[in-house]
Amino acid sequence: MSQARAIRSASSALNRAILALVSLIGVAAFLYPFFQAGAGTAAAGSTFAHAQDATLMFVVLIVLSLGAVLGNLVSGSGMNAKMVAALGLLTAVNAVLRAVPGPAGFSAMFALPILAGYCYGSTFGYLLGTLSLAVSALLGAGVGPWLPYQMFTIGWVGLTSAWLGPLRRTAMVQRHPWTEIALLCVWGFGWGMAFGVVMNVWFWPFIFDPSQGQMYWQAGLGPWETFRRYLAFYVLTSSWWDVGRAIGTASILALFGAPVLKLLRRFGSRFTFQTSHQ
Repeated sequence: MSQARAIRSASSALNRAILALVSLIGVAAFLYPFFQAGAGTAAAGSTFAHAQDATLMFVVLIVLSLGAVLGNLVSGSGMNAKMVAALGLLTAVNAVLRAVPGPAGFSAMFALPILAGYCYGSTFGYLLGTLSLAVSALLGAGVGPWLPYQMFTIGWVGLTSAWLGPLRRTAMVQRHPWTEIALLCVWGFGWGMAFGVVMNVWFWPFIFDPSQGQMYWQAGLGPWETFRRYLAFYVLTSSWWDVGRAIGTASILALFGAPVLKLLRRFGSRFTFQTSHQ
């Protein structure tokens, strides 16, 4: 029994290390242009942002994702073979959901990483978000230098949704089960907006339009002025698209969150999946 606990502990530590590493790499990938000479000087609409490092980031994400899956299988804890099969199935479903049409920046693929991360923990949520975005792009949704940054961000959607896991044990949710879905809807709305806030950073430091210079970054700006310019850029160019995504995600969770949660929990219980909200 002590050996089994040691294996589970080692697997959990490995998962935490992989998630921490991929998150640190993601943060660095988004922010390093602010410390790079020459950024903030290209013409607005430039397509060269991250052209040199996007392929490397994509490979790193795939390798770390596969490492997380293999680490669980080899250790015999966390995700067993049946749960890996479930991950593959949900990845395929979520990749298809990306093609569901909707207004503005709506995307149907945010709900599943939120629900799966909430039910099955941070590793499963991260893997579902990251891999489903990659599969969707390879199936025709679009491959470009933006892809690894989308993968980082939607991976974070699933990863952080695990933080809500303890909510189901609160007295409020026990007394009023509907509040669980209500809180997930608020979370989905927040991530619908935050996705655009994060994703704009992948290209914003690389572009500059002299006619609208107060919306763009230039080397030498202080943190407050950088924030002020980014806020102006976001409000004028992206916010309305993100409202559409946020409302759409919250609506999907309101309509389908309860039955999908019931299905995920039944499956997880049947195959003794051990969740981790760390």
